Amino acid sequence: MNDMNNDIIKLDALDRQEALRYLGMGKTEPDDNTQRLLDECEKLLLEAARPQYVYRCFECIHREEGVEAAGTNLILTGNSIKEHLKGCDRMVLLCVTISAEVDRLLRKLELKDMAAMVVADSLSSVAVEQVCSKAERIIADKFEGTYQTWRFGIGYGDLPLTLQPDFLRILDAGKRVGVYATKSCLLTPRKSVTCIIGVSDKPLPKSQRGCQTCNMKGKCPYSGTDIGCGR
Repeated sequence: MNDMNNDIIKLDALDRQEALRYLGMGKTEPDDNTQRLLDECEKLLLEAARPQYVYRCFECIHREEGVEAAGTNLILTGNSIKEHLKGCDRMVLLCVTISAEVDRLLRKLELKDMAAMVVADSLSSVAVEQVCSKAERIIADKFEGTYQTWRFGIGYGDLPLTLQPDFLRILDAGKRVGVYATKSCLLTPRKSVTCIIGVSDKPLPKSQRGCQTCNMKGKCPYSGTDIGCGR
């Protein structure tokens, strides 16, 4: 099974508490100015965002060097993804974005109001995570009766970021949702995500997740804290 699915997702509201956590405020009550910026920036973001996703499902071919998406030249290399997909006979390749319009909004705010840009950037990170979660639920419904892993991002653990171009090509992500990889293998629009979800007909063991397997370990402001980034 490797049929392709893509659609638009509607966002009605953003998780303010999560945005405050991205801003480093934790559970601190925002002051009036921050609250005003949250109100204004959320409105701007919801107007600018065009949340979309595309995914395809492939059979897993487990190899010594990694896991191959059957029928493609894509081999997901590294011990992290091998562990993540252990016991899975299928994988879902997923790409999510909230559109280039959000990038343009952030650049505009950066020139006009740096404080607003910082708040909008945090809210846009929340937005793409919410879209990922909604797409993940859609995929879970599509594969009802199976067991799925949590989503594993390209560049997470020891899964190379250099896989981005092939990953996007297989999904035809440029044409379908307007997502491309730069020469340094970063995604554009910036607020986009590529990830893998494992699928199995049998119950899956709980795999390790969090700071110990994250490629941002030691660099993320949440490393070594009891807050965590939610991964």
